[in-house]
Amino acid sequence: MNDFVIVLGWIGLYAPMALGAIGSIMGCAVAGQAAIGAMLDTDSGYGRYVGVSAMPSSQVIYGIVVMFTLNRPVTAEVAPGLFAIGVLAGLALMFSAIYQGQCCASAIHASKAKPEIFGLSVAPAAIVEGFAVFAFIFALVISGNIPQT
Repeated sequence: MNDFVIVLGWIGLYAPMALGAIGSIMGCAVAGQAAIGAMLDTDSGYGRYVGVSAMPSSQVIYGIVVMFTLNRPVTAEVAPGLFAIGVLAGLALMFSAIYQGQCCASAIHASKAKPEIFGLSVAPAAIVEGFAVFAFIFALVISGNIPQT
């Protein structure tokens, strides 16, 4: 049983980075596809479309930092904490990146028709980013309670 618990600890250690990367890949792909479509329909503003399509990439960075924060020897005593924090923070980062990509795609579609609303149309994506930051900060704070054996 201890071996299984230790395996869960290792999963939790790397989950924030892996799940954050999966979400960032999916979010950037959705937003990037919208950016490519917008570039076909407009004669300018390409840089802002590409920039907005990269917004979901920040979740993988948060995941890497959480992974390094959780990095410690995995024992049966600390494994449950590593698993819980790592997997739950990783899922929060993954879903926020996916949905942020959808918000970015919507912003790109809206701003290609009305370029003057570009800044306002990116606000929902920034709100979703805020939830990723909340999960990131929570994981960093709570990981301080896991003993360094």
